[in-house]
Amino acid sequence: MADTQTAVTAQEAPGKPEKQPKSVRVVLLALMIAMMLAMLDNMIVGTAMPTIVGELGGLEHLSWVVTGYTLATAAATPIWGKLGDMYGRKATFLTSIVIFLIGSALSGMAQNMGQLIGFRAVQGLGAGGLMVGVMAIIGDLIPPRERGKYQGMMAGVMALAMIGGPLVGGTITDNWGWRWSFYINLPLGAVALALVSAVLHLPKKRSKAGIDYLGVVLLTVGITSIVLVTTWGGTEYAWTSARIMELIGIGVASLIGFVFWQTKAAEPVVPLHIFRSRNFTLMSLIGFITGFVMFGATLFLPLYQQSVQGASATNSGLLLLPMLGAMLVTSMIAGRVTTNSGRYKVFPIVGGVLMIVGLYLLSLMDTGTTRLTSGLYMAVLGAGMGCLMQITMLVAQNSVEMKDMGVASSSTTLFRTLGSSFGVAIMGALFNHRVQDVMAERAGALGKGITEKSAQLDAASLAKLPAAAREAYQHAVSAGTHSAFLLGAVIAVVVLIASLFVKEVPLKGGPQKPSSDSADAAPAPVIEAV
Repeated sequence: MADTQTAVTAQEAPGKPEKQPKSVRVVLLALMIAMMLAMLDNMIVGTAMPTIVGELGGLEHLSWVVTGYTLATAAATPIWGKLGDMYGRKATFLTSIVIFLIGSALSGMAQNMGQLIGFRAVQGLGAGGLMVGVMAIIGDLIPPRERGKYQGMMAGVMALAMIGGPLVGGTITDNWGWRWSFYINLPLGAVALALVSAVLHLPKKRSKAGIDYLGVVLLTVGITSIVLVTTWGGTEYAWTSARIMELIGIGVASLIGFVFWQTKAAEPVVPLHIFRSRNFTLMSLIGFITGFVMFGATLFLPLYQQSVQGASATNSGLLLLPMLGAMLVTSMIAGRVTTNSGRYKVFPIVGGVLMIVGLYLLSLMDTGTTRLTSGLYMAVLGAGMGCLMQITMLVAQNSVEMKDMGVASSSTTLFRTLGSSFGVAIMGALFNHRVQDVMAERAGALGKGITEKSAQLDAASLAKLPAAAREAYQHAVSAGTHSAFLLGAVIAVVVLIASLFVKEVPLKGGPQKPSSDSADAAPAPVIEAV
């Protein structure tokens, strides 16, 4: 339809923000469904894992059901972005949906743990293109000035996935069986596929340059090594073990080789010139730290509330409601203000301050902290993340030319994904070490034995402990969360410092004043020098 084509060219004609055509809103609905599929999957499947292991066996390979999906998603993310830039956004996005749905169907039909792990990897390959496709297509359809209005939609999808995932997963598993945790993706994916196919019309592309296969291989090996180090380090293998050292060596060598090759490749997977933009580089760093903090928080907050405050594990998603609700509201406000004023630099700065304060407050929690108090602390952190989550993507996309929209979106998404991997690993290692030390101090040999294999006990294991050991474990978890969140607060200072150096380049698509700075209002996005 012509409507979506009009929306694409709207970025090239500054003027008063206008209401988007109906067809664009239909496409946005399809994009939100696809985004939900990518974010909801792991949370639904996580709830079903005990049932899956009970039927398929293979407990020793359980972690690979998640790791295989995560590895494939992270490795595929930058590749999908580049393919969209080279061969057209619509075709690559539809392909990623199809691959995701094939992986979902095969996962639901798996007969053993090996098959499930392999099919989850297929599903992860498709998921890598879903998030990138959503962000890049929105970048094509909606001018940056108007894009802020849709931040609330994306933040709402994220909050809904985190809150509803465990609840939906538990309900589906209990009533329909674990296979429907995968099959549920099929009707939702089919709706997104049909809507995008029928309504989305973007200019067709066909790059004459071939795919940079060497760059793809080097980047995939590098990302895979990093994710495996952060996944296995301190759990499957000691941080100083030969296996972890080998992976670090392989990862570093691959990424150095990748960066060198990108300067020589005819059509690089990640063109290094996008990092000449100061804003893009800063947004990549801020996205990395935001992922670090956010996924660390979502890991330890439910654990603290279940172990120390006695909350039910069944409704674990609801425990995060204060944080996610504040994130949603703040994101919507930031989006509206950005759309109306065109100003955005204040939000990363405010977000950095609120994130530091929120993490510091969470580090103060102990065995006597009430749920109301912890909820208020979570709301402060959520407000900080709400100022950052979508603004980072908006500014990153505004910092590159349209031809690099896909790689800009995928690179920003990749940095956030890698940040989450590092956050879970580093904060998790610190948490585990502190819990084990406190258990040894308070419960002696018994405490050391309880947490020797894992410092994170489930509700059933906690209920079986003697009263003295249970009390010691509650103090240990409080000490562990204190250390983890205090580290997060220190790391979050980087966000505040980086935000101070952001250059507020006018967002295209809104009213602009004719002046000597008219270069900033050119049809192509402005790339400011470092």
